Amino acid sequence: QVRLVESGGGLVQAGGSLRLSCAAPRRIFVLSVMSWYRHTPGNQRELVAAIASDNNTNTTDSVKGRFTISRDYAKNTVYLSMNSLKPEDTAVYACRAQGRVNVEAPKYDYWGQGTQVTVSS
Repeated sequence: QVRLVESGGGLVQAGGSLRLSCAAPRRIFVLSVMSWYRHTPGNQRELVAAIASDNNTNTTDSVKGRFTISRDYAKNTVYLSMNSLKPEDTAVYACRAQGRVNVEAPKYDYWGQGTQVTVSS
């Protein structure tokens, strides 16, 4: 079974920083668009940032300049570096892997369980 395992969440004061990690099986990691989403009760899950296998990245406007997504091929891990955190960044952050292992295979879509990020005022 494919498991995405997030870590790095926690409690931080406004203006502080956290780095989230998402580890994936290498056969999935190397060919996937990896992304981070966040969700709070009562709100739809929001795409925060994504990174392709060629390291092309994108982040949503609300976190541009503060959050950076990156991937480490040696560790099969994608990171979300979060700086200048705000209380409104409080959410469960979940990792997602999307892609296909070859052209004959159907697309896959795997999610991690999520890690809690809480930013205090």
